[in-house]
Amino acid sequence: MKTEGYLFAGVALFFGVNAVGYGWFSREPAGTAALTVATLMASVVAFFCLTHYRRRGLRPQDRAEAEVADNAGPLEFFPPHSPWPVVTAAAITAMALGVVYGLWLFIIAFGLLAPAVFGFVFQYARRDPQRSSSEGSDGSTGTAGSGGSGGSGGISTRSP
Repeated sequence: MKTEGYLFAGVALFFGVNAVGYGWFSREPAGTAALTVATLMASVVAFFCLTHYRRRGLRPQDRAEAEVADNAGPLEFFPPHSPWPVVTAAAITAMALGVVYGLWLFIIAFGLLAPAVFGFVFQYARRDPQRSSSEGSDGSTGTAGSGGSGGSGGISTRSP
């Protein structure tokens, strides 16, 4: 992830320099805004990659002496149930419609988007990594009907 992080940081720097130069010489706001957004998007990806590298170190793909078996086993935690992607998509759709129909709809949709993104990001922030590694691939722990918040099949959909 270190190489990818530096690659996207270079892309962000490239777009940032171009945004400043384009904005300075052209005085055209649409192109400057597009280059600024491209800079921010590449910066977010670079930040993610570098943070992931700092937390977890080198991946097996990054080590020259790694074997195929080093990458075997569970890859990562994948959430089994989440309402937040649907809520986030609906809020973004309403924001896009707000651009067409009026500022009032855009503001209401933004009010829905903020808690949706917050819920999306932090829904599993306090999950226990030991517990999730003992779960099955579908999120079940093998104890159907044991508590939970009413998920299908007795699987707990509650975040710990």
